[in-house]
Amino acid sequence: MTLIGALCKGCGYCVEFCPNKVFEKSEERNDKGVKLPRIKDPDKCTLCGLCTRLCPDFALTITEDDDDG
Repeated sequence: MTLIGALCKGCGYCVEFCPNKVFEKSEERNDKGVKLPRIKDPDKCTLCGLCTRLCPDFALTITEDDDDG
């Protein structure tokens, strides 16, 4: 899973709606001054893709490499 910080507008959908609570709010900011979410526990990610579907700015990506199995 990759967060492209330059694309993120800090809406918080990934933090709010991830069923496995993979994301959390952080104080890190992108170049626009937007507070970015942080991937706090990538091992909890089940690759459901909900975060990528909800992200209005396409700032999150999941690739085949993310699946260990």
